[in-house]
Amino acid sequence: MPSFGDPQARIAIIGLAPGKQGANRTGRPFTGDYAGDLLFATLARHGLAEGRYEAQPDDGLILRDVIIINSVKCLPPQNKPEPAEVHNCRPFLAEAVAALPNARTFVALGQIAHQSAVKVLGGKLPKARFAHLAEHRMPDGRMLIDSYHCSRYNQNTGRLTADMFDAVFARAVEVAAAQAGRG
Repeated sequence: MPSFGDPQARIAIIGLAPGKQGANRTGRPFTGDYAGDLLFATLARHGLAEGRYEAQPDDGLILRDVIIINSVKCLPPQNKPEPAEVHNCRPFLAEAVAALPNARTFVALGQIAHQSAVKVLGGKLPKARFAHLAEHRMPDGRMLIDSYHCSRYNQNTGRLTADMFDAVFARAVEVAAAQAGRG
């Protein structure tokens, strides 16, 4: 699954894997599934998306200063990747991160994305425990912010609300601006 967004972005979203009804079907991350509705609406509220999201890759939606990459490249069985698959895909995530010269703020969507992000960004898992809205400064100064995944399940059970998700991106925009001021 290719990334989607601004290759010069200061903020990178690390998702889990292509969803069966979303990215695997449409070819664009978070497009065509329930999770994309919340994600793209939230990005638009923070000035990170322009145009209208219509759940199809040719809807004209443009991401500004943000890019979406995945920790797993292919559709996993039962929509949950096996540990070996996550491990085997980590070099692809590392390559995607390395190709983002301006990304200093990362948002991990879910614990699996968090674990892969910490490893790729040079952190240590025992010191960087996953929790919604937790922040982890990596050894080189990059920041990782955790969020529960915006999946239908998490939204329907109330584990993740629109306000909780909004708080993650409000903080990501704030951190990215502060880091740009230092750079």
